[in-house]
Amino acid sequence: MLAEIKGLNEECGIFGIWGHEEAAQVTYYGLHSLQHRGQEGAGIVVAHHGALKGHKGLGLVTEVFSNGELQSLYGMAAIGHVRYSTAGGGGYENVQPLLFRSQNGSLALAHNGNLVNATELKLQLEQQGSIFQTTSDTEVLAHLIRRSHAPTLKEQIKEALTYLEGAFAFLLLTETELYIALDPYGFRPLSIGRLGNAYVVASETCAFDVVGATYEREVEPGELIIINSEGIHSERFAPKKTRSICSMEYIYFARPDSNVDGINIHTARKNLGKRLALEAPVEADIVTGVPDSSISVAIGYAEATGIPYELGLIKNRYVGRTFIQPSQSLREQGVKMKLSPVRGVVAGKRVVMVDDSIVRGTTSKRIVTMLREAGATEVHVRISSPPITHPCFYGIDTSTKEELIAATRTVEEIRNIIGADSLAFLSHEGLLEAIGRPDNSPLRGQCLACFTGAYPTNTCQERTQLVIKQ
Repeated sequence: MLAEIKGLNEECGIFGIWGHEEAAQVTYYGLHSLQHRGQEGAGIVVAHHGALKGHKGLGLVTEVFSNGELQSLYGMAAIGHVRYSTAGGGGYENVQPLLFRSQNGSLALAHNGNLVNATELKLQLEQQGSIFQTTSDTEVLAHLIRRSHAPTLKEQIKEALTYLEGAFAFLLLTETELYIALDPYGFRPLSIGRLGNAYVVASETCAFDVVGATYEREVEPGELIIINSEGIHSERFAPKKTRSICSMEYIYFARPDSNVDGINIHTARKNLGKRLALEAPVEADIVTGVPDSSISVAIGYAEATGIPYELGLIKNRYVGRTFIQPSQSLREQGVKMKLSPVRGVVAGKRVVMVDDSIVRGTTSKRIVTMLREAGATEVHVRISSPPITHPCFYGIDTSTKEELIAATRTVEEIRNIIGADSLAFLSHEGLLEAIGRPDNSPLRGQCLACFTGAYPTNTCQERTQLVIKQ
């Protein structure tokens, strides 16, 4: 749904390319296709003739690179980043890629995810003399690399990665190499493709389609990939764990035209809708989805029930981001400006409103009210995920249980708060089966922590302290 209003946001998206004469321009288009993953800042760093050069700024990709900045970023390799701030907060200094220069060479870092032990690592590093320039947990990796005594940069990176706990998909660019790393649980999606003789890497495969690249494969959990003038090479920095890819990638974050771990997002969401229809049918006249992520689900629900799908809600795509304020008191006004009911469609109708999730409940309540004000006689809410009852520590900004309406309330209590005639969530089993992982097998596991509280890694309260080598 509307991320800025609902309060459910992915941290960022990353894109990289090696071996293309217009690396910065390709990265620009790749980032544009990943804009839904972060809208607060963007940046690109290129490698050219033994030097790294970058540009970054606050705002959308088109805003950051609106004055000819791309023309000065020439080189055969580049990494880029779009950011939504969760851990570490916002601000220009936290916009990525982060660029570091030293006597031993320069490196640039772009990161998707969240390090659950970043605070502890920062404290240890500061006690050993490190000085941090940002509040981003991404910077931790650069300090760990520089403090390593391993003989080569590759070994330094591998050693540094072993200290990190949580979700991370890293791109690291030097003057001569591009490194790609995914955490041992594979929380975040990351894929490799080819564009002619060039290699590309992106958070989502939709970026490959936009730049004209072909998909090659997924980056495996615990894998470190090195790309340089000699080609591509793969090593492991950690044993592969049972994959715990974030369920919200399928439910909400990824674009419908992306494939995540071999599963098409639009197809997965249609299946979620069909399963939801099986688990929670209701007599109604029309089905409508809350734009954009719930449209596919609503289509699946309509197909399975035989109830017509109608465009009952319209998203205003031209409202500036400055209108969406973080304070709770202004969220309802944000919903009005971003979303409008189609009175001619819903008036006099029993409406099934399909949405992907309920976080605080404020947005759902406002949409139900809008549909009733537009003349809907009944509003039945169907949610294509289980209730979100636990905070996420892996890169989604639901960090406290207090902000989650389902953490302390029953389904009936939530129904009463949002004012719906009926409310139903998808079951855990239904979620896995609809997406295509009924057995949660090692090759295709999913993280369900926000629904179950069963975290794949140690959390903030129960981590084991790591001692950084001096």
